[in-house]
Amino acid sequence: MAETGNCGAVRARITEKLTAALAPLSLNVIDETHHHAGHMGHHHDRSETHFRVEVVSAAFSGKGRVDRHRMINSLLAEELAGGVHALAIDARAPDGA
Repeated sequence: MAETGNCGAVRARITEKLTAALAPLSLNVIDETHHHAGHMGHHHDRSETHFRVEVVSAAFSGKGRVDRHRMINSLLAEELAGGVHALAIDARAPDGA
């Protein structure tokens, strides 16, 4: 279900929180920090600042895209306030909506 190889501490925490709250059918948490080296918001002294989340969960059934994103942002508020600079979200219900 969740992508686990080469997992840093922030990525592991994101995976744990989303798994516990959403019981996803599919979850990929991808650290894209290396794509942003030299960009605004990238700090050489920190890793794990840019992520992409791809999640399929029944918890999203009947909810629009904005509500799905709000759910994930709320679950990850601590990480977003801490050191995560960017979070790309692909959140879907099992029916593909």
